[in-house]
Amino acid sequence: MRIFVTGVGGQLGHDVMNEIAARGHEGIGSDLMERYSGMQDGSPVCTMPYVQMDITNRAEVERVLGAYKPDAVIHCAAWTAVDKAEEEAFRDKVTAINVDGTRHIADCVKRLDAKLLYISTDYVFDGQGTEPWKPEQKNYAPLNHYGRTKLGGELAVSETLDKYFIVRIAWVFGLNGNNFIKTMLRVGKTHDTVRVVNDQIGTPTYTLDLARLLVDMAETEKYGYYHATNEGGYISWYEFTREIYRQAGYTTEVLPVTTAEYGKSLAARPFNSRLDRSKLTEQGFTPLPDWRDALARYLREVRLEE
Repeated sequence: MRIFVTGVGGQLGHDVMNEIAARGHEGIGSDLMERYSGMQDGSPVCTMPYVQMDITNRAEVERVLGAYKPDAVIHCAAWTAVDKAEEEAFRDKVTAINVDGTRHIADCVKRLDAKLLYISTDYVFDGQGTEPWKPEQKNYAPLNHYGRTKLGGELAVSETLDKYFIVRIAWVFGLNGNNFIKTMLRVGKTHDTVRVVNDQIGTPTYTLDLARLLVDMAETEKYGYYHATNEGGYISWYEFTREIYRQAGYTTEVLPVTTAEYGKSLAARPFNSRLDRSKLTEQGFTPLPDWRDALARYLREVRLEE
């Protein structure tokens, strides 16, 4: 199978390309930079075929995808800087990437009769209540511009294609780039105490585990909406931080605070990021491992880098 991956310079795209190589599929990576700009760790992604592609340029998307004619496209490229997306200076750019860029890819995938895997987010919902969001729920009400544009990307896919997977994730961490864990480890080294919100609830997603699932999906025709985070129950950012420090051997004290006490950010954050993952098992996919296990494996890899 020939699989084209966008956004290979990011956390998820990096791991997806390595998983494609491990399965023996043909992988082609793309991103905005002229050359692969991700982590130079000697893994297959560093030497696999790479092509520069600006997803906001329709003609370029048509030219590149038309030349490679993939069987599947795993669309990892996105604007993910949530607070910056609220700034007036960036709003049009965020829309161009997350909505228009996704539409360009979906249109081309349709002409090629390929399948598309689109990575979305819990931010398409309003983040209220305590019940886990189900994949097929349509009561969208994004709280911020990032969420609105990711919903726009979902609609661009679902209104254009029949052969698609829309996979919503949350609280992502991976080796190739910055994330919450790396931030907490840096802060924990220099502070005796840290304040972390305890009223935003969800589950982390390790890109290494998610990459395996995405390639599993690409090998099937079990199309539709899915939610995919690691297993292990729903937690707060406060609880996640405590476990990070426990496993890392830090003695840093973690103080729970509400979102209101922590302070206002540019973008409103969802309180309820619980995603119902049961459809994965129902459709015969292997769920992602427990988030504590994922964290332990991740911390081992981070320490190897140091």
